[in-house]
Amino acid sequence: MKKILVISAHPDDEILGAGGTLANHSKLGDEVYCLILGEGVTSREGGTKEMVEKLRQETKEAGEIIGFKNIYFCNFKDNCFDTISLLEITKVIEKYLDLIKPDVVYTHHEYDLNIDHQRTFRAVLTACRPPHPNCPQKIYTFETLSSTEWQKKDHKQFSPNFYVSIETMLEKKIDAMRKYATELRKYPHPRSLEGIKILAQYRGLEVATTYAEAFCLVREIKK
Repeated sequence: MKKILVISAHPDDEILGAGGTLANHSKLGDEVYCLILGEGVTSREGGTKEMVEKLRQETKEAGEIIGFKNIYFCNFKDNCFDTISLLEITKVIEKYLDLIKPDVVYTHHEYDLNIDHQRTFRAVLTACRPPHPNCPQKIYTFETLSSTEWQKKDHKQFSPNFYVSIETMLEKKIDAMRKYATELRKYPHPRSLEGIKILAQYRGLEVATTYAEAFCLVREIKK
């Protein structure tokens, strides 16, 4: 049994980026934990505390479908991670590394368009520096629809080197995302149920399987 930790900036990122893979981990008997750093909606016009609570309830319902053992919420303001010191975000992540002691960490791509995603990646990598007593053996980054694909198309774009077949988990991923009624959009917006399936098909084509999720292996430490 392994301990798996997904660290996302906002509610729904964990499902968009790695929902099928996390469901696979759960099915295999791994303990899967989720840490969400930001509130998720307060930067939007009309964003309220009530909306934050509704979004958190949606996260819990989605997590039940995926099989999360526990979900931890922080209260960093939405789309304001660049106004918070990297040290503060890093220390929060370190606290959960000490609590969970994960073997594997999944988080955001370094160059996503969303600033919260960028800062999350930097804080995760800082918290997971090798001397840390609970440094994970593997760190992967995922792509997040409506952020990763909207970045500038240059050498910094998402270039996966690790794929996970989610042929048997795609419907579970989509069912989990359906719980995020406040976050879903209508096709052709990428953050739609159709968009999720299309991306899974495309990543599957790259490795000759029906549906897949793609990742970048940032670091692996053999112990």
